[in-house]
Amino acid sequence: MNKNILWMFVCSFFLLTSCKTKEKANELNYMQNADQIATEASLKSAVSTIQKGDQLLIIVTAKNMEVVKPFNQNYYNTQGVTSPSSQNVEKPYIVDSEGEIDFPVLGKLSTTGKTLEEFKGELNGRISQYVKNPTVTVRLANFKVTVLGEVARPGQYTIPEGQTTLLNVLGLAGDLTMYGKRDDVLVVRNVNGEVTKARINILDANFFSSPYFNLKQNDVIYVSATEVKEKTARLDPNTGTYIAIASMVLGLAGIFITIFKK
Repeated sequence: MNKNILWMFVCSFFLLTSCKTKEKANELNYMQNADQIATEASLKSAVSTIQKGDQLLIIVTAKNMEVVKPFNQNYYNTQGVTSPSSQNVEKPYIVDSEGEIDFPVLGKLSTTGKTLEEFKGELNGRISQYVKNPTVTVRLANFKVTVLGEVARPGQYTIPEGQTTLLNVLGLAGDLTMYGKRDDVLVVRNVNGEVTKARINILDANFFSSPYFNLKQNDVIYVSATEVKEKTARLDPNTGTYIAIASMVLGLAGIFITIFKK
């Protein structure tokens, strides 16, 4: 009878510790319930449109830099040659809540629904009315994406070039760990309040034609863990301690049973 009680106690002990480790494993993929949703609008285009709150670096140049000076916010002189200021000094234009920027000479300009290239073309056309053969450069100063999950260096990354691809960002994050699911990479996108999601199999070359191959501003990439990682997570780091305690309890129980039998 005493032995039966003892074994019931030991089994209950390991059952409780097992439940704890399963809970930890279930918490491993904290976006496991994300749906595979992608709207038709986001699937039509793989290029980014300018969003409210974006910071645009715009530089206008020409053969005669003096004539384009009114179209730039900051300039510096180096050895008698006038050039646009560096990125660290140049003040970005912030797209307001109406999707507009206030540009020198030209006034309020709408960026809504336009890519960087489209907006650059519009600017070039408007400035050409004042300057012969201007060159306009437009790029994002705050293009950021976030990488989470099974990558070597999860975090938020700023892309100076203003455009990037899923593979490039995974490279910046140190690539997937050995536990990362390469056939199930989740991309979450928020464009003007509309959230879309897609799961990408980066082992399949067809994903190059996906609208999520080229990333957009503020995209979030989440790499889920494989079943191997989940099984590893179930091994509670305190398991050795639990076993030692259980062994000690068994030893003491055996001693007491022996004493009482006498």
